[in-house]
Amino acid sequence: MITPLAWPQLWLSPGTMGWVVPQLAQVSLSHIILTTAIGLVIGSFVNVLIHRLPLMILKAEETGPNSFNLWVPRSHCPHCLHALSWYELVPVLSYVFSRARCTHCNGTISFRYPVVEILTAVLFGLSLLKFGFGYSALLGGFFCATLLALAWIDAETLLLPDALTQALLWVGLIASAMSLTPTPLMHSLSGAVLGYGLLWLVSWGFERLAGKEGMGQGDLKLLAALGAWVGVWSLLPLLLLASVSGLIFGLFQKMRGQLGHNGHFAFGPFLAFSGFACFFLGISMGA
Repeated sequence: MITPLAWPQLWLSPGTMGWVVPQLAQVSLSHIILTTAIGLVIGSFVNVLIHRLPLMILKAEETGPNSFNLWVPRSHCPHCLHALSWYELVPVLSYVFSRARCTHCNGTISFRYPVVEILTAVLFGLSLLKFGFGYSALLGGFFCATLLALAWIDAETLLLPDALTQALLWVGLIASAMSLTPTPLMHSLSGAVLGYGLLWLVSWGFERLAGKEGMGQGDLKLLAALGAWVGVWSLLPLLLLASVSGLIFGLFQKMRGQLGHNGHFAFGPFLAFSGFACFFLGISMGA
């Protein structure tokens, strides 16, 4: 029987939720190898999400039968549609051994594939060092992989798929309720609500003043999901870091004449970058 004293604390004062990185001695070489291998495999799936989810969203708007999803058709060369064998799907190694070329048509394979796989493996490794070997590290890896997919998709297509933002939100809330993340449940819930509300208020005010939409709904949902993971006390520093870095990028692009006629650019990558910073460094308004 669980006594009330054993229940997770629902509310803590700011500055008491700092996340401590375990000693390296607590993580064995086998843990590092296993976590890296899992990260590479998940990174390969992240590439599938980056490539297919935007196409699925566009195809969903078309009429008629549609058999295109994350699993169908099989992974194939984008140039000649040659179905890839299992040995052509080994993360990173298949890219190196094929010399970045399709073995069937000799078409160029995008450098994005190994980069995403390696980044995912690195993020899984950082999660392992942060939490130690266990469920919390795997959940941290889920957070990182999903956020990486969202950032890359938004940078390429200006889309933030609900399938990913909602999964990030609900897994964050459930993991917090089960005490599998360092963020207390009340911090997680209030972070999600305030995250959506803050950007909605900014978007509403901008639309009233400028007469046009300044921020997409996907950004609101992403900040809500981030709030569920990092908590309410990290939300304002996260938003400030994302806004400043986004502003610098926007000004730089405008000086180069590459901002576009409507002045829009993807804000998701800056939210993601700030989310990673708060997640791993424990940045918050507390002491």
